[in-house]
Amino acid sequence: MPAGTKRHRDGSVRERPARDRDRDQDGPRTRFHPMFENFRDDLDEHYDRRERIVKASRDVTAQSKKIIFALQRVKQINQGLPPSTEKDVTSRMAEITKLLQSISPDVQSINRYRYAQSLRCLEELVEALSFAHYLRHQKLITLEETAASTPGDIALTPHDYMFGIFDLFGEMMRFATVTTAQNGEMPGGEDGRNILCDIQELACAFEMLRQVPTKEYWGKMEAMRQSVQKVERLGYGLAVRGSERPKGWVPDMKDYMDGGSP
Repeated sequence: MPAGTKRHRDGSVRERPARDRDRDQDGPRTRFHPMFENFRDDLDEHYDRRERIVKASRDVTAQSKKIIFALQRVKQINQGLPPSTEKDVTSRMAEITKLLQSISPDVQSINRYRYAQSLRCLEELVEALSFAHYLRHQKLITLEETAASTPGDIALTPHDYMFGIFDLFGEMMRFATVTTAQNGEMPGGEDGRNILCDIQELACAFEMLRQVPTKEYWGKMEAMRQSVQKVERLGYGLAVRGSERPKGWVPDMKDYMDGGSP
């Protein structure tokens, strides 16, 4: 091991003799040196790979959020997306494709699970894909459809899908709140089924799932229930007090969180 840094009385670093520097740099070679050099190379490769994945994941998350923001400006369900929104979504999906393709070799085989925590962007992508699919068709996108829409030849796990759909509840709640305030009625399709029926049906399916004993899972479940309750109270207020609401009225989210009725 190299010796500690030695200094002169005035604090400047004292240069060590050349023979000592050469000895510390080279040192005697042993039969263990090649093994530890391989360890060093593997760790360097691991850190470089993880850095690439984290950076791409951060950018994919940002693009997915921008897709969601664009989708929140849509006014109707099951009637296709406006051309401007469709163009925006297509453009951002092309960028996401390039980002995921750049790290595809880094997350193949066992590395897909080794770097699962660094690929949390896939949950955000599932949220964006499922929200777009719902607005287009008023249906829940399946795991197979989501996997087929995930670019970059990156395997989508059931965990990615489930937690991404958990986040869909929040987007459905926000869409219902804003669109109802703007149009004066609960958004729905031509068959008479509205977003309140859809979010209740989806929530019932999630309530029947086998419980996962993790803090993250319970947090997602609680957020899901709160989103459903907000849409239910929104529907209640629209049915019971709708005539009293001025145009453009938006419910107070604080009242919803406190458990009050609109």
